[in-house]
Amino acid sequence: MNFLSHRWAKRLIVTASVALLASPIAAQTSFDLSNVARNIINLVRPSVSGAYLAGNQSLAELSTEDAARFYQDAAEADWDNNMLVERAFIALAADGQIGKAASTARRSLELDRNNDLAKLIVATEALKERRYSSVERQLENVTPGSFSGITAYILRAWALVGDNKGAEADTLMKDLGESGLEDFLVFHRALMAETSGNQKLALQLAERAYDVEPYVARIAEVYARLLANNGRFDEATDVLDEYEAQGISHPLITSVREAVDQQRKPGAFATNVQIGAAEMFHGIGIALTRDRSFDLALLFMRLGTYLDPSADVISLAVGQILDVAGQHEDANGIYDAIPATSPMKATAVVRIAQNLDNMGDREEAIRRLTNIVAINPEDIEAVAALGDLLRTDEQYLEAADAYTKALDITGGEQASDWRYYYVRGIAYERAKEWPKAEADFLRALDLNPDQPQVLNYLGYSWIDMDMHLDRALGMIEKAVEQQPQDGYIIDSLGWAFYKLGRLDEAVETLERSVMLLPNDPEINDHLGDAYWKIGRKNEARFQWTIAKSVDDIGVVTKRVDPKLADGLTPANETK
Repeated sequence: MNFLSHRWAKRLIVTASVALLASPIAAQTSFDLSNVARNIINLVRPSVSGAYLAGNQSLAELSTEDAARFYQDAAEADWDNNMLVERAFIALAADGQIGKAASTARRSLELDRNNDLAKLIVATEALKERRYSSVERQLENVTPGSFSGITAYILRAWALVGDNKGAEADTLMKDLGESGLEDFLVFHRALMAETSGNQKLALQLAERAYDVEPYVARIAEVYARLLANNGRFDEATDVLDEYEAQGISHPLITSVREAVDQQRKPGAFATNVQIGAAEMFHGIGIALTRDRSFDLALLFMRLGTYLDPSADVISLAVGQILDVAGQHEDANGIYDAIPATSPMKATAVVRIAQNLDNMGDREEAIRRLTNIVAINPEDIEAVAALGDLLRTDEQYLEAADAYTKALDITGGEQASDWRYYYVRGIAYERAKEWPKAEADFLRALDLNPDQPQVLNYLGYSWIDMDMHLDRALGMIEKAVEQQPQDGYIIDSLGWAFYKLGRLDEAVETLERSVMLLPNDPEINDHLGDAYWKIGRKNEARFQWTIAKSVDDIGVVTKRVDPKLADGLTPANETK
């Protein structure tokens, strides 16, 4: 944002200048009004370093609109500083202002012609405008040594497809695949072949991509589309059945199934270069998200929605990244903008409700989810989200009812259904209906025998109730093997040792747990008890004091107050 665009700044300059010229000193001195105004601007304009630091903080928080504004202020004050110019175009792109980002990226290239990310953004604008030869020229010297370089390579291939050079594009992609990216690239090669009109090659490549990752929704969707578009409806049905047999669902899979079940061709996925390239940005954005490079992931996702504004799957991914950063209001703006006719709208509405809870309005969030479920009782995502919110709100029996509905929808027999039994078990346990809870935990383990959260929860519960101690210990040890850095599971193991009288092992294990989670009142309380039992009474009191100081709810405080007063006794020992 230009400082002089602020109306208050203009008024300040004019008012201050007039006041200075009207002063007694001004009457005896020659004043240059332009110099007066310039000096006043320098007094009130944010410093370059201040704007830069504010931009850094805003971008780290994914408050991208603020980041773009701060970085622009800094860059405009020092237009020859490529570090500032680069940060400005990155923030603009992450905020979805691709036109401004491309303009600023061009300035960056004037300062450093080897900036691959700047080239990528400028080339994306050219691809949007179908200036394919311009894309090829812009990216011809980019090497695939980074995420930006790899993406630029694929974008260049898409430009070749747009220029009716499909075979040349596939050769470029095969060359890139030799660097170890073949499994990732084969899916995008299939989309390029489809867009180029080479259905035979598209099917071959899509089958290879599907064989590697059959449970990725987009890959299953595209492969089923290609099969059905070539009249192979039975095979398309098999692909969709295999996906749904895992107990997972996706609106895009459901949409394709509706066509396939009617023996109707669902149509191509990548009907043009822009849609295909947008999916490339989506795929790389997901990889960056897994790498926790959220700012760059957001930038790539925004380039995807720029190329294909109707790609609601990508919009949902943008919203999810913003949610991770706590930018729930901005995320809800993304979800709200998804059209009511989109297959992804139901998911968006559920996320809006969840974000209302994240922003402090749980009552409204529950009300909205209840309404969604009433309108569409088969919406498994809404039903499960409602159960989770009710459980968080300590409406445990109501939450259990919601999870029961979820199991009615899925059938309760798929491996992935373990989660519904697990969370329903938690709801029953909190509602003090242990027999039902125990049955659900055991059923979850039938479906997923090595699931560490279930092993830990059931094992800890048994230990707490002095039940099946040896079996419980074995379950928790198995959970620790799978998640050795999980402080809660390690606490369970330490507490199992304590209950079994293996005090030295209990202390050693609980100390590990406290190192991982130093401010958890339950764990500090457990370690205090263990210290007391082996005679380290000062250290025990210290741990109980910490437990009390970090207990926001007060449950642990009620337990440790008697211990701090009288020491550990049979009457006040944690059970």
